[in-house]
Amino acid sequence: MAARVADAADVRRLEAAYRQSLRDAEDVRRLYREQQRAICQSLLGLANALEAKDAYRGAHSERVAHLARRIAAARGLDADEVDAVGEAGRLHDIGKIGVPEPVLRKPGPLTPEEWNAMRRHPLVGAQIVAPFECFARSAAFIRHHHERWDGGGYPDGLAGAAIPLGARIVAVADVFDALTSRRPYRAAIPHDAAIAELLDEAGGALDPELVTTCVALLARGRV
Repeated sequence: MAARVADAADVRRLEAAYRQSLRDAEDVRRLYREQQRAICQSLLGLANALEAKDAYRGAHSERVAHLARRIAAARGLDADEVDAVGEAGRLHDIGKIGVPEPVLRKPGPLTPEEWNAMRRHPLVGAQIVAPFECFARSAAFIRHHHERWDGGGYPDGLAGAAIPLGARIVAVADVFDALTSRRPYRAAIPHDAAIAELLDEAGGALDPELVTTCVALLARGRV
């Protein structure tokens, strides 16, 4: 009898310990999620700070994110993918933190060495965000947003559908906003001229179907 009572007490202790371990594990998961969210917000804040220092860029990444989200939604991507594309648009240039400011602000042509420094920014950006769960899907889009549909881009020379769809979407949004924004080396060009250049780049630098989607959205004023 005493042995059965002792066994029952042991079972209760084990059950209580197991329930406590589950609570502890959930607390750890909650703290991890909170830490990840805080880090993600810090990275978004860093992106804002980088653009605030540059009078030419202004809210470029914010506009790219907005247009990229609209293109992604128009192409029928689900809500999670639309969010990932938007995050990539918001952070696509965060790797420029590693590019010297004189190169970023240079009003004339870049030297080969300066181009090499500039072309590293997609890799640096992807390396910055990749460790964080909240940006796991966006990292590849950031890495590949300067690939070209015809294979002539960087950093990996991917072509066509081998380029992640999110990266192709960000590329279209990035090119349009860059064309319509003032830069150190040129003035902004008019809206219609920017659309004409987008169409010229379809099948070259940019995914032609995504260009068509973007132009249709712009024509309907849905951006």
